[in-house]
Amino acid sequence: MAKPRASFRCSSCQYAVPKWVGRCPECGEWGSVGEAPARALTGVGSGASASMLPSTPALPISAVDAAATLAKPTGVGELDRVLGGGVVAGSVILLAGEPGVGKSTLLLEVVHRWAQRSAQDTALYVTAEESAGQVRMRADRTGAVHDRVYLASESDLATVIGHVEQVRPTLLVVDSVQTMCAAETEGVVGGVTQVRAVTATLTSLAKSTGIAVLLIGHVTKDGTVAGPRTLEHLVDVVLQFEGDRHSMLRMVRGIKNRFGASDEVGCFELREEGIAEVADPSELFLHHRTSAVPGTAVTVTMDGKRPLLGELQALVTNSPAPTPRRAVSGLDSSRVAMVLAVLDSRCGIRVSNKEVYVATVGGMRVTEPAADLATALAVATALTNRTLPAGVVVLGEVGLAGEIRRVSGISRRLSEAVRLGFTHALVPPDHGPLPAGITATVVPTVAAALDALVTIR
Repeated sequence: MAKPRASFRCSSCQYAVPKWVGRCPECGEWGSVGEAPARALTGVGSGASASMLPSTPALPISAVDAAATLAKPTGVGELDRVLGGGVVAGSVILLAGEPGVGKSTLLLEVVHRWAQRSAQDTALYVTAEESAGQVRMRADRTGAVHDRVYLASESDLATVIGHVEQVRPTLLVVDSVQTMCAAETEGVVGGVTQVRAVTATLTSLAKSTGIAVLLIGHVTKDGTVAGPRTLEHLVDVVLQFEGDRHSMLRMVRGIKNRFGASDEVGCFELREEGIAEVADPSELFLHHRTSAVPGTAVTVTMDGKRPLLGELQALVTNSPAPTPRRAVSGLDSSRVAMVLAVLDSRCGIRVSNKEVYVATVGGMRVTEPAADLATALAVATALTNRTLPAGVVVLGEVGLAGEIRRVSGISRRLSEAVRLGFTHALVPPDHGPLPAGITATVVPTVAAALDALVTIR
């Protein structure tokens, strides 16, 4: 038998290093690295590892039951769209979002509809941030009370596992993973070590029992999941719950999905009586639009695989200050600044001495370059007091030379525009096949797009 090897391991994050260091290179903790003797190695040669008899033998891939990974619908259609059809047994899903955005309300609706599926489906909702009475009050308000939805106000991980053994649910919701505590693990609650240990234990529980686990997670100021990045690697699905506090619109965006596409998006509307699905978000963004006014343009963005129509508005006024103000809401401010520079330099639209305000309508957020041409036309028509016809939709990326570049998925975008009654489109060259029911005008430059407004009726 070979001589046992000694290694050094951090007591906070369990990171192993070949020699002693004063500060852990993984978590940055001082004085946490200590010697941890490794077990003896057996086998031929110095690099051999100890053998261990597996508990379950390896199987031919053809003998693995594929039905065990079929998704079960939660009953919330927009969430099922993002998940790839529903929840897979034994999967771990992380739903991250800012405080107050509606994560708990959404998952309370999920457990309610899950319990309604069949008599064999039960759900356990564990809250570590609120009391059971607070959750019951929300359930009464949103109509999410059901006899097969069990509720526990608990923050100790071992006790939560005890609840799981008693209730034996098919769906477990933990609100939130950053407030759970693993008593046998050192570190503060919500710290790197605790969050990693809690997530790893719940993941092991899901894989061994077949219970689907939904975790609620907090996010940092920059919108990323709070805690270590390894938290995202431990789970099967990562969803981002987005929304403006001042808007009712909420978006669930797939970041990682081992069971389906990771670029889907689901739309919801947060109301007083709970959260409601928005099956047609384009209609939501355009429902107020009655007639065309100067300074407005409609474009089609791709949010994942989903085309969404959105209206851009611009207001241009004289500036009393030597440095005119630029205010942008719902758009990429750097791209708006570039479009303004192109209008000024390439099209003779002088906005350098004007205050310019550009915004989306309905709380929509547009970041892709396909909205550049719509931004340019909204600003230009606001300055010249002209209007785009009500049935016109605008697509195209603007280059620094004033040219209009092709964008992806034009056919799918315009099909959505046709469905909502648009009959004409301004599109870049090389646009590819177009759907029936819409007339396209090719505009190679921003200047050509401004000239085309005169001929479109």
